[in-house]
Amino acid sequence: MTTVRTRFAPSPTGDLHIGGARTALFNWLLARHTGGAFILRIEDTDVARSTRESIQVILDAMSWLGLDWDEGPFYQTERVFLYREMANQLVNEGKAYRCFCPPEELEDKREAAMKAGLKPKYDRTCLHRKAFPPDRPFAIRFLSPEEGKTLVEDLIQGRVEFDNSELDDLIILRSDGFPTYNFSVVVDDVTMKITHVIRGNDHLNNTPRQIQIYQALGYPLPKFGHVPMILGPDKKKLSKRHGAQSVMEYQKMGYLPQAVVNYLVRLGWSYGDQEEFTLKELIEKFTLEAVGKAAAAVNPGKLDWLNSQYIKKTETDELVRIVLPFIEDRGYSIGDSDLLRKAVLSFRERSKTLAEMAELSEFYFCEKIVYEEAAAQKFLKGESLPIFEEVIESLLKEAILKKESNHHLIQRLSESRQEPLVKIAQPLRVALTGRAVSPPIDEVMEVLGKEKVIQRLRRAMEYIVKSEIRISKSETNPKSK
Repeated sequence: MTTVRTRFAPSPTGDLHIGGARTALFNWLLARHTGGAFILRIEDTDVARSTRESIQVILDAMSWLGLDWDEGPFYQTERVFLYREMANQLVNEGKAYRCFCPPEELEDKREAAMKAGLKPKYDRTCLHRKAFPPDRPFAIRFLSPEEGKTLVEDLIQGRVEFDNSELDDLIILRSDGFPTYNFSVVVDDVTMKITHVIRGNDHLNNTPRQIQIYQALGYPLPKFGHVPMILGPDKKKLSKRHGAQSVMEYQKMGYLPQAVVNYLVRLGWSYGDQEEFTLKELIEKFTLEAVGKAAAAVNPGKLDWLNSQYIKKTETDELVRIVLPFIEDRGYSIGDSDLLRKAVLSFRERSKTLAEMAELSEFYFCEKIVYEEAAAQKFLKGESLPIFEEVIESLLKEAILKKESNHHLIQRLSESRQEPLVKIAQPLRVALTGRAVSPPIDEVMEVLGKEKVIQRLRRAMEYIVKSEIRISKSETNPKSK
């Protein structure tokens, strides 16, 4: 039985986007499911646009997603001699020919054909040329059959037929000695013994050309599978307006790689109603037969939900480690590891992303909190002063703050003052966090600790007094408004 060999072959002309990442994931899963090999190839022959930075971004994104490769990365720029050798072999066998037509002449031919309502195919001037200009640079064109059909037996799309009369004698080697995509990809897949070519549906129209090149070189065809495109939530072509596209953008936004992998695999692949998969489960269950033909639409809400589930399941020590950079990016140097751990535990059930966790827990680490204006106006009033005074008085008698004792204190205040619990808890919440929404206030008090709670309550009392004085002056002196 032939060992399955798949590959992922990105062009390093920018970031690795989710469409490419999903293609890599499908190839990786197929290789792992069958016990085969996954090869990474960098198609960097577009020298003008390929950069070392983009290559590194691709490698970093693959590593972050956990898509390890068995062979490579191979670089096309290091294999140019091979493409030239095989192109010349086709010339010598009469299956390709040299083309001396300068670019401006080719453009004139193209425009003339379009004006005449014809498909702008090359007219094979150089195929019939008797004399060759000795010093003029030349490209090499593949001699494509003009009659019949080329069939693509696609593992996902089914059988697709292409009329050979619609195909051109494409250039396989440019005049600068570098190969074009359709030729280099065949040579690479042949020499790397790729058995399954799984790629985006936008490459389907390239496949008949490549099949003809395989046949001309005398090599067996791999199995082709073209996965559907990824669309935006509005079912239109995915673009920047739909949000993050780059894999590393998701990392910066605080998504976990396990969640992104789980999310990507479900864009086109189905397995009943199951939504969450471990990597082991994905490897066991993945098959190309379960990849649909229809385009898949991104669902940011689903990714948020998946990520929140993975955050909840992440071990506390690991969660502390991975959220720390997001907190430090907000300008905080965390010296108290115990406080960080408690903050993480406080928000792990409430956060969709690591970035959100860092933002929500910010009040735990800042020296001086900023009150939300609406929350302060509603809850930091003169009537809160006696509540804060009584809380401080009670806390001064405590050695350390515990959630249970904090809860009893708030409940006792509610009963003694004959006020609803919210009338006690909300002013305390705003005084301690600056916000009207937070984890349970008894929990917040325990995490902050006695010293910080008292310090923040006293500051809130100062704020109330100053606000009351300001309001009083404004009422007695209307001109000061």
